[in-house]
Amino acid sequence: MPASKNPAIEDYLKTVYSHTEWQPDPITPSQLAGKLGVAPSSVTEMVKKMAAQGLVAHVPYGPLRLTDEGRERAIAVVRRHRLIETWLVREMGYGWDEVHDEAEVLEHALSDRLLEQIDLRLGRPSRDPHGDAIPAADGTIQVEPFLRLDGAPAGHAGRVLRISDRDPEGLRALAAAGIAPGVGIEVENPDASGERVLIRLAPHDDDLDGGGDAAAEASPIELTAEAAAEIWVTG
Repeated sequence: MPASKNPAIEDYLKTVYSHTEWQPDPITPSQLAGKLGVAPSSVTEMVKKMAAQGLVAHVPYGPLRLTDEGRERAIAVVRRHRLIETWLVREMGYGWDEVHDEAEVLEHALSDRLLEQIDLRLGRPSRDPHGDAIPAADGTIQVEPFLRLDGAPAGHAGRVLRISDRDPEGLRALAAAGIAPGVGIEVENPDASGERVLIRLAPHDDDLDGGGDAAAEASPIELTAEAAAEIWVTG
């Protein structure tokens, strides 16, 4: 079985890639073990196999970096996962808080032919329900300048690019507050203690029909620093 079709290796590649997608620091073996929920010894053995196959560059006790081949294979897995999530939400009636685990299973089972048909049916989407970029079939990815909401200064206005999908309950709470990818926000007042971030949602076009100042009238939303750390906005 080729390395790219080995489910365990696919999971490792996807996790290593995703770790550096929204921040610059490479992943360490201990971080990788935590994200995958496996023992450090299991990571050590798998990393040795991946290094032998030319998929990762690694020195003992140091961080992991994908080789060019490893990155190419990781992007292919990421594309598969995110297209499946998008398909489940748009076509199968799933909520955005329900699709991650399903996609984890299906990404290893769908044929390339079926994936291409899903992509075509969905209109070649560029982002999944959580705002993560869906790589094109040739591996290219649309990237926009971004910053994490808990690090945004007061007065920063932007559009929500991405929300982490690791906490389904958090996704439901943000959705209930009207916060989702594509929504415009303005940082009202990052708390001096660093424990809270106060934001306002930008008005939708239909909010402006009455001619009032909808942005000024909108109630502020208070987020914990932990919740704000799960949100990325345009820079």
